[in-house]
Amino acid sequence: MNDRIPLEPPVIAPVSNLTEERPLWSVMIPAYNCINYLKYTIQSVLAQDPGEEHMQIEVVDDFSTDGDVAALVKEVGKGRIKYFRQERNRGSLRNFETCLNRSRGHLVHLLHGDDQVKPGFYKEIEGLYNQNPEIGAAFTDFAIINEEGVEEDAYEASLPAKHGVIDNFVSIIAQCCYLQTPAIVVRRSVYEKLGGFFAVHYGEDWEMWIRIAAHYPVAYSPQRLALYRSGHSSSITQRSLISGQNVKDIAKVIDIVQDYLPVEKKKQLKRLAKKNFSIMYAGQSYKMYRFQRRTAFIQAREALKLNINLRSLYWVIRLYISHFFHLLHIDRYKQV
Repeated sequence: MNDRIPLEPPVIAPVSNLTEERPLWSVMIPAYNCINYLKYTIQSVLAQDPGEEHMQIEVVDDFSTDGDVAALVKEVGKGRIKYFRQERNRGSLRNFETCLNRSRGHLVHLLHGDDQVKPGFYKEIEGLYNQNPEIGAAFTDFAIINEEGVEEDAYEASLPAKHGVIDNFVSIIAQCCYLQTPAIVVRRSVYEKLGGFFAVHYGEDWEMWIRIAAHYPVAYSPQRLALYRSGHSSSITQRSLISGQNVKDIAKVIDIVQDYLPVEKKKQLKRLAKKNFSIMYAGQSYKMYRFQRRTAFIQAREALKLNINLRSLYWVIRLYISHFFHLLHIDRYKQV
C-alpha cells in the first residue's frame, strides 16, 4: 500500500540540466483508462499552444488498459506531444509524482486526462503571475462536465468575484475545496520546496492547495476557464463514491492539514470543514438516488459520520422519503 500511497510528500527534484533553456509552461497530463476523453483534453491544450520552446506538453500514462494511448497521442498531437508510459500501474499519486519530476517548465499545470481547459486559460494564468510575481499558484473558476458533456456549476458557494491575490486564502480553502486540479497552475519551485501529493487518493489535491496557501500567496481569476469531468466509471472519484472512501479520505485530510493552519483558527476551521463536506455529501446522496441507490445511502451514512447538522439531516431525510415512495410504488405495482 505504501508504494502506491506515499506517507509523506514525495520529493520533487529541481530540474537537473540548468544549461538548457527552460519553457515557461509544463502541461503534464496524467492519464489512466480515460482514452475516450483524452483526445479532447489534448486538443484543448493544443488550441492554445504557444510553441515548443514556451510550453512542454506531455502525457504520462499510468499503464492504461483501455486502448492504445501512445497511438492516440501520436495521432492527435502530430509529434508535438511527448508520451511516457509507466512500466506498471503505479496509482494516481505516484503518477502525479512522475509528472512533476518530468516537468521542466517554471509553471506546472497538472491536467487530468479527462479534463479540459477553455480558450484563454494560459493567457489568463500568465497574466496573474505577471501581475503578482510573489504568488506560488494561480487558478481560475471552473465548471463540471457531466457524462453528457453538459457544463454544470461546481458549488453553491463560490469565491469572491475578485481578480488577483485572495486575502487569507488558507482560511478559505481549509473550509472546503473551492477549486479543482485543472483550474490551477503552480510554480515548479513550490513543488520542489513542499513536495508532491500524498496520504490519500481522494482529496489529495485539496490537501496540496491548503499546504501551498499556508506558505505562499495565491491568485485567482473569476473567469470560468477550466472544465472538470465527473461521473464516468473509471474515475477515482466515482470509485471512491461507491465505497464511501471519499468521505473517509476527506476526514483524514482534515486531520492532516491542522498542522498548516493558524493556531487560533484550527478548531473553528476543522469544525467548518467537517460541516461543509457533510452537507455536500448529504446533498449529493439525495441527488444521486435515482441513478445510484446503493451509493446514495453509503454517501448519506458517511456524511452523518463526518458531521451531524440540520442541513445534512434535511438532505438525508429527503433521501429516505424518496426511498419510501419508491418502495411504495413498487409494492402497488406488484399488487396490480
